[in-house]
Amino acid sequence: MAQHRDGGDGNPFAEGSGELDNPFQDPAVIQHRPSPQYATLDVYNPFETGEPAPAYSSSAPGPLPPPSAPTLQSSRKLSPTEPKNYGSYSSSQASAAAATAELIKKQEELNRKAEELDRRERELQHAALGGTTTRQKNWPPLPSFCPVQPCFFQDISMEIPQEFQKTVSTMYYLWMCSTLALLLNFLACLASFCVETNNGSGFGLSILWILLFTPCSFVCWYRPMYKAFRSDSSFNFFVFFFIFFAQNVLYVLQAIGIPGWGFSGWISALVVLKSNTAVAVLMLLVALFFTGIAVLGIVMLKRIHSLYRRTGASFQKAQQEFAAGVFSNPAVRTAAANAAAGAAENAFRGP
Repeated sequence: MAQHRDGGDGNPFAEGSGELDNPFQDPAVIQHRPSPQYATLDVYNPFETGEPAPAYSSSAPGPLPPPSAPTLQSSRKLSPTEPKNYGSYSSSQASAAAATAELIKKQEELNRKAEELDRRERELQHAALGGTTTRQKNWPPLPSFCPVQPCFFQDISMEIPQEFQKTVSTMYYLWMCSTLALLLNFLACLASFCVETNNGSGFGLSILWILLFTPCSFVCWYRPMYKAFRSDSSFNFFVFFFIFFAQNVLYVLQAIGIPGWGFSGWISALVVLKSNTAVAVLMLLVALFFTGIAVLGIVMLKRIHSLYRRTGASFQKAQQEFAAGVFSNPAVRTAAANAAAGAAENAFRGP
């Protein structure tokens, strides 16, 4: 770049400068300046010689790709109060673990049921083949060191059909409640005897009732009911109906509480109320207990009678079962044979 005569740096691009001082005024550069008729620098090649660059023509734009559908997560905006889900992975792991534990629990329960069914099937097959193995008695549940051993075998879930298990269990609980009511009746009569010595007869009878009714009720009406549902025995059904009807009458008498009978019923409690309120309240509770047992006993008697009618049992079947049971008893057969032999011998001897 040339310097001015005054020694300063001049402007080579000024209009007053010579043509040689301005490099952009060079004819070679002016010839190749872009114009609207020629392509822009992106298609211009300065190293080509000869013909000028072709005129620029904008190519038609290609079709734009369709916009991708926004995802549900990006399109839905979370509200300011909505919590963000940062623990989806951990929650899915927890739910999977809970489902696995539930499946394991169900599998164990199914295995226990399968083992129980196998055990019952083996016992039934053994009984059908006439097995002589006796089951170990388990009722009443007494400790091993007790001199008195269990007298009965009882297993409702194994011996009673599925549709009758609830009824038999309810009757078992009814028997237990009646025993507990007799025990509370004994305590109430003892308290009444301590307040009034004239109630000595009622106290003595309460002891007799708890010692007599507890085993007799189990043997006389509960066991026949149990055996009736176990083997569909018409004879045991009839025994149960006859004795349990009398038992319900006794439940009603216990709830009434006639003075001097040894029952702390409503009448006895109201009589004692005049002398001692605390003892009267205890006797009223026992009377209420007796009333509930009497109502439940009547309801269960009607329910079992309806079940009995649906089983197809009848009085003729009961007679046949009784006859078969009597003649199959070895003691009865021996006694009958001895009686027949004695009668025949007397007939041959003559007068």
